[in-house]
Amino acid sequence: MSLVQHVSAVEGIDRERDEDIDVASLILTKTLSHKLSYDILPIHPQHVPIPIPEKLDGVGAYEVSTVKRFAQVFIGCFTCILAAGITFGFAALKVVLVDQEVYRDLCSQKELDRNVPICYLQDQRLNLTFIVASVTANMGALVVGSILDRYGPRICGFISSVLLVLGSLCMAFSLQLPFDAFIFGSFFLALGGTFSFVPSFHLSNAFPQFQGLILALVTGAFDASAAIFLLFRLVYDKTNGRFGLREFFLLYLVVPVFIFVTQLLLMPDRSYDTRTELEVKMEQAEDPTNDVHDSDDELPNEAQVWKVRADRSIRRKASLASIQQVLGTQEQREEHEKKEEEIKVASGVWGALHGMSAWKQIQTPWFILITMLTVLQMARFNFFIATIWTQYDYMLQSPKLATKVNEFFDLALPLGGMLTVPFIGLILDNLSTVTVLSLIVLMSTVIGALGAIPTIWAAYGNICFFVIFRPLYYSAMSDYAAKVFGFQTFGTVYGTIICLSGIAVFSQSGLQALVHSIFEEDPGPINLWLAGFGLIVGVSLIMYVDMRGRQVRIERADEDERRSIRYSSRRPSKSSIRDTGLLDPERRPLLSRGLSTVPEIVHEPQDEEQE
Repeated sequence: MSLVQHVSAVEGIDRERDEDIDVASLILTKTLSHKLSYDILPIHPQHVPIPIPEKLDGVGAYEVSTVKRFAQVFIGCFTCILAAGITFGFAALKVVLVDQEVYRDLCSQKELDRNVPICYLQDQRLNLTFIVASVTANMGALVVGSILDRYGPRICGFISSVLLVLGSLCMAFSLQLPFDAFIFGSFFLALGGTFSFVPSFHLSNAFPQFQGLILALVTGAFDASAAIFLLFRLVYDKTNGRFGLREFFLLYLVVPVFIFVTQLLLMPDRSYDTRTELEVKMEQAEDPTNDVHDSDDELPNEAQVWKVRADRSIRRKASLASIQQVLGTQEQREEHEKKEEEIKVASGVWGALHGMSAWKQIQTPWFILITMLTVLQMARFNFFIATIWTQYDYMLQSPKLATKVNEFFDLALPLGGMLTVPFIGLILDNLSTVTVLSLIVLMSTVIGALGAIPTIWAAYGNICFFVIFRPLYYSAMSDYAAKVFGFQTFGTVYGTIICLSGIAVFSQSGLQALVHSIFEEDPGPINLWLAGFGLIVGVSLIMYVDMRGRQVRIERADEDERRSIRYSSRRPSKSSIRDTGLLDPERRPLLSRGLSTVPEIVHEPQDEEQE
C-alpha cells in the first residue's frame, strides 16, 4: 500500500472564500468542482517558460455501453491485482532471495563460519531494494498524475507494460547482468505498478452511482497484489526451489503483455467524466436554446431551419436521457448531494484552507504537523516490513518462530487491506477528522508498545493491528488533505507530503544500523522511540485541529449567514439577468428570431415554470 491509496471521493467542491460573491452567478452557474489529481505541474501553463500540454477532456459514461464499462472495471481491478503493488509483498520475496543466497557475498567470513541465516550487510542490501521500490511507488504517483491528466490512461497503461517487462527481465537475469539488477528490477516493477494503479481510479466514474464501491474494489485489488510474491514463495517451497526467480519472472511477463493488449483493445483512452462534469452536461442538454445556432441564418428557408433544429432537439433529448440513466433519478441525485454535505459537516474541518495558495498552505501547522506524522509513520511501516523476520528472530530467540510470524504477516498484509477497505470508507465519511486522528494515534501507540514485547502473542497482535492501521492511515491522509487543503491545490500539497515522506524512507538504513550497532539487534528501543515521537506529534496535531476546527465551523456559519442575507436582498429578477448579458452571447441575438416557428422545441412549458 502507498500514500496514493484512497477510498474517499475522487472529486469535490472547494469552499468559496470570496466575501462579495455575485448572486447572479450563483444562480446561473454551478459551483466549480475539482478532480482529485496527483498532478504537480502548474494549473496555468502560460506562467512557466516551457510549454506544458493541455489536460485531456474526459469521456461521458453514457457514451459507452454498460457491458463495455463493466468489462473495463473488471479488467482494471484484475490488472491491479496482478501488478499495482506487488513490491509491497517484499517480506515474502525476501525469504526466497535469502534462500537463493542473493548478496551472500557481502557477509564476513566470521558470519559465514557461524552459518547465520542472513548477515547484516546482506540484510541491509536486500532492504535497500525495498526502500527503492517503496519510494518509487509513492513519488512515482506525481509523474503518473501529470501524464494521466495530459495523455490519458491508455498511454499510462502502455508505459506500465514496458516498465514491468524491464523489471521482470532484470529480476529474471539478475545473476547474469553486470550491474545490481535487483535494485533496478524493484524500481521498474514499482513504477510500472503505479502506472497501472493511479489511472484505475477514474474507472469509478464509469458507474457514478456505484463510485464508492468501485473505489473500494480498486483499492482492495491493490492490497491483494501484495500476495503475488506470497504465491511465488509457496510454489518455490513446494517445488524445493526448482521454480525459482528466473522461472517466476519469465512467467510474469504474461502480465505486461496482458496489460498492453487490453489497453489497445478494450480500456478507455481518456478518463471518464466525473459526476459533476456529467451534471453540467445534463444541464446543457436540458437547455432548449442549445438547439439554436448562428449557422441557422445561412439556411435557405424557415422549413430547413425547423428541420435542423428538430434534429438537434432529438439528439439533445437522447443525450439527456442517457445522462440521467447514468446519474440516477432526481431523488437519487439529491440524496447523493445531501450525503456529501453531511460528510463535510461531519469532518469538522472541511474548507479550513480552501482558496489559499499552495505555498501559504504549506507554511501552516495544518501541513507541518501532518507531514511530520506521515514521515514518522512511513519510516515505521517500511522498517517493519523489511525487518520483520530479523526483529522476531531476536525477540523470540527462535528462527523457526520468526519464520512462522513472517509467514503469518505475508498472508495478513494483503488480506487485512482487502477486508478493512469498506470499513475505512465508513469511518472517514461518518467520523470527525479529530476522531479519526485520535484513532490513528491510539493505534500507532499500541503497535509501538506491542513491537517491544518479546512474546508470540504480542507478535501476532502487532501484525493484526499493523495490517489494519496501515491502509487506514494512508486513506486518512488523502482524505485529510482534500478536506483541509482542497482539490485545487491537492496535487501540489499532497505531492509535497509524498516527496518528503519518500525521502525520509531512506532513514530505514540508519534505523537498522542503530539496531545492529547500538542496541545489539534489539528492535524494541527503536519501536518505542518511533511510537513515542509519533504520540507527541500526533497529540499536537489533534489539539491543533480541534482548536482550529472550532474556528473553521464558526467562520463557515458566519459566511453562510452573510450569503443568505445577500442572496435574499440582491436576488436578480429574470429581466435583470437578461439585461446583464449573462446569457450565451452567441445565442442571445437569435432568441428573438425564428423561435416562434418551433415552439415545441425551444419554449418548453417546464422551462418557463422553472424560470
